[in-house]
Parts: sequence; structure tokens; C-alpha cells
Amino acid sequence: MRSRAGKTAGEIWPDEPARAAQKDTDARWTLKFAKARPTADGKPGIDIAIPSFGYKSSISICRAFGFIRKCKVTDGARFDGRMLRDVITNDNTASDVWADTAYRSQANERWLRRQGRVSRIHRRKPRGRPMPERTAKANAAKSTVRARVEHVFAQQKAKMGLFIRTIRTIGIKRAKAKITLANLAYNMHRLIFHERRAAKG
Repeated sequence: MRSRAGKTAGEIWPDEPARAAQKDTDARWTLKFAKARPTADGKPGIDIAIPSFGYKSSISICRAFGFIRKCKVTDGARFDGRMLRDVITNDNTASDVWADTAYRSQANERWLRRQGRVSRIHRRKPRGRPMPERTAKANAAKSTVRARVEHVFAQQKAKMGLFIRTIRTIGIKRAKAKITLANLAYNMHRLIFHERRAAKG
């Protein structure tokens, strides 16, 4: 494990091996925002910022069957928008790409076009203005597809004990191993689901 200064925990605490073994110099702090419900009088509530320390799992899935196609594990502070190129696969014959607003940027849009992909990434609300009705409807239609990736995280949290997107281990290598095994298990569950459904049909 190495810190931003390039030192391992053992180098930081050479005389305290027990302490060094429990210190994670790969993980980073981040904030996760929970949307607040409207108040009783209909006014918007205050969103809650929840600090979290650990690692992040970014994935892409296939729309047709829900299998995880690719995963990238990073520290928890890594911005989602930077992960688009790491999880898009070249062997996927489908051209459409769905993602939430964090992935929308001019650089990502240009990159998708160069790859022959069609962007179905959510559009952001204009700053200081209401969301145009046309854009809101388009985002709602995209959500029916994009939300499927959230089902993966929900199942991994409920059945495998993983926190949604942020994983707590000591060291990024352990995080990668843990997440890779969880992804394999998820795909096996999906395979069994499809095989059973085909047998019933």
C-alpha cells in the first residue's frame, strides 16, 4: 500500500507493525449524497452528505441480460465521469451507452462518437433554471434502462454484504479481489436465472 507521498504504511510507522497493518494508505475519503424527501408543506428537503472511506466499484452491464461486462476498482474519491472509458468494452455489438449525469462531459461525448457509440447519458438540469419538459421526459425514458445497473449494487449489498459502490477493505488489492469475486457470483446468479427461465419457456 502506498500513500500519495509514495510511502507504504510500513515506511510511515516502521516501529509499529501492528498499526501499519491496520492503516489503509490506498483508500480515500469521499462524500455520498442522500436525496432528502420533500417536507410536509411540499418544500424540498435538505440533502444529506455522508462521508465514506474506502474504494469504489464502477461497472458496465449488458442491457439484454444484465451481466456485468467490465469492472474498474478505484479509491472512493475517484470521480465517476473519469471511469467511462475504463468500463466501456470494445466487444459489445450494441452501440448505445446509458449512464447518469456524472458521466456527461464534452470529452466523454466526443470519445463516444469516435468509438461509434450513441450517447444515452442523462442531461443535467440547467443551472438556475427549471428542467425543460422535453429533457425531463428523455431522462425518465433513459432511467428505465440505466437503473438496471443499480439493481446490481442493490443485490450485492443485500446478498453479499457489500456497501453500494464503496468497499471497505485494507488495501486496493484486497478490494479488487473482493469485488471481482462478488461480480463473478452475481453473473453466475444471472446465468442460472436465464437458464431456468429458458427451461420454463
